[in-house]
Amino acid sequence: MNDEKSNKLGRGLSSLLSGKIINKDKDNSFVDKISSEVSIGITKIIPNKKQPRKEFDKIELESLSSSIKEKGVIQPILVRKSFGGENYEIVAGERRWRAAQLAGLHSVPVIIKKLTDQEVMEIALVENIQRENLNPVEEAQGYKYLCDQHGYKQEQLSKIIGKSRSHIANMLRLLELPERILKNLIDKKISIGHARPLIGVENAEELLNKIIKNNLNVRQTEKLVSEKKGKIVGFKTQGQDPNIRELEEELSEKIGLKTSISFSKNSTSGSITLYYSNLDQLDDVMKRLKK
Repeated sequence: MNDEKSNKLGRGLSSLLSGKIINKDKDNSFVDKISSEVSIGITKIIPNKKQPRKEFDKIELESLSSSIKEKGVIQPILVRKSFGGENYEIVAGERRWRAAQLAGLHSVPVIIKKLTDQEVMEIALVENIQRENLNPVEEAQGYKYLCDQHGYKQEQLSKIIGKSRSHIANMLRLLELPERILKNLIDKKISIGHARPLIGVENAEELLNKIIKNNLNVRQTEKLVSEKKGKIVGFKTQGQDPNIRELEEELSEKIGLKTSISFSKNSTSGSITLYYSNLDQLDDVMKRLKK
């Protein structure tokens, strides 16, 4: 994987496709040429089984379907020829394909590209993350697939996806949670802020019951977990909490200075400390704060 490819994916799907669209050649097959998209039968299109997005909101699909009935499919679906068959596998645009089916369309506009399994997963993950189409578990599973199946390092994924390395590491850690907690996260019964403190905690599902029953917010959840552990979640306490460390790393990347976050004992209040090594760094921070 080279830097040019990473940069293209990081800029989004439209950048990847610029100038590379498909048309029919003389023997009626599809080849890479600069042309407009083509239209193929909707029954010849199949979803990608390894697509990171598994959940599709029914109301959103019906809304998109109504729009397609009125205006058609405005953005073509990206597909590749399925191996050993006459069908075309979706790379990006499964939601549009599903909505087009609901709308009763017989054919849809597509762009066909020759792509490897690795490229398909990269594109699908980038498109869904950029459009905020994935729930946290789907996003984490997408990262894990690229790491496990294609040998990506977190730093490489960071460049491709456009997310910080610490964000990717923290998302992957979600998969350490019990299935029941992940299911509640998918179903939006809890937020990612509720789920993070439960990672690595004994009897996490028991705490989940209390969180849902008492409708606890994120700070209340952190306090509950902290009490369960018998220590305060925060800075300089029996080994720093990984969630706080992740926040520190993200903040440091944003402002360019080392930072630390700490909580006051028996409280949800705390402080953020910024460390500068010269007056130029201090002056730069002050300018940003004054904007």
